[in-house]
Amino acid sequence: MGMSIPRCLGHLDIRKGVVGLATGAGFVYLLYKAIRAGIKCQPPLCTASPICIARLAVERERHGRDSGELRRLLNSLECKQDEYAKSMILHSITRCVYLLEAEASACTNDDIRLVGSMLDDNDNSVKIQALNTLKAFSGIRKFRLKIQEHSIKVLELISTIWDSELHIAGLRLLNSLSLPDYVHPQLRRVMPALMEILQSDYILAQVQAIRLLSYLAQKNDLLYDILNCQVHSNFLNLFQTTQPGSLLFEVLVFAERLSEGQNSPHYRAVKWHYNEQSLHEALFGDESRLADRLLALVIHPEEEVQIQACKVIVSLQCSQDVGVRPSSCRPSHSYFNSGE
Repeated sequence: MGMSIPRCLGHLDIRKGVVGLATGAGFVYLLYKAIRAGIKCQPPLCTASPICIARLAVERERHGRDSGELRRLLNSLECKQDEYAKSMILHSITRCVYLLEAEASACTNDDIRLVGSMLDDNDNSVKIQALNTLKAFSGIRKFRLKIQEHSIKVLELISTIWDSELHIAGLRLLNSLSLPDYVHPQLRRVMPALMEILQSDYILAQVQAIRLLSYLAQKNDLLYDILNCQVHSNFLNLFQTTQPGSLLFEVLVFAERLSEGQNSPHYRAVKWHYNEQSLHEALFGDESRLADRLLALVIHPEEEVQIQACKVIVSLQCSQDVGVRPSSCRPSHSYFNSGE
């Protein structure tokens, strides 16, 4: 009737072996699925190196076929990733767009939408890399209109987050686009932030900010908002000879466009009023020392700075010659004495 203890133990060992085998097989299968899913969602290892991507571009030129690298990266971006992984994937996508032009041109507006959605990420590094990727795609004509749709979001980011790298990335993107008129209301709201970036101590961000402001100064409906924007009392320090030549040149271009804009018949038709701390008063007001700064820049070591300083002087003198000063305060002096 009964089973001997040794035999019972033997059956028990067999059962344990069967259960262990089944469990082990299940574990191996689950491990296989996990590894497979991980491989699918991870970018290829070589994308970490720009040399590898450049090699792919050369191979494509030689053999006339796509590497598929950019598509794999975009697919991996759709998977759930941590912030670091998303940032690295976007960085690799940016490189691919620049180096694998044909593959980048084969992308779709859905891909632009996917990259644009990364601007809502909580991590600033992801936002910055997404801005850089959109900037790369903006070099392809067919994507520009789609990228323009993100302009308002980009303006929101650079006006609400004080991060120099984000400012540079966002402003570089905006400077690569032709901003549509429907963005102008948002531009008016962020004008103080743009002016603060211009007066910061980070040269790369300052240069990008002044380029955008120079572009906007040519828009009739934005000119007054720029001129009436409040600036620091030391704003004219931007015109000091000690500033980098790249910044000086851009600041002088900005001043010339503002001068030309306020001298236009359209702008002269209205008598404008400016606050005492406005950009207008800093540059063109009765107490402005801009003329002194310009005369010092005429002998600047860099030729393009010299030439641009002369252009601003001519523009200001023309303003005096026609007797126009669109300000609530009438001028009591000329910018430049005849002896100068």
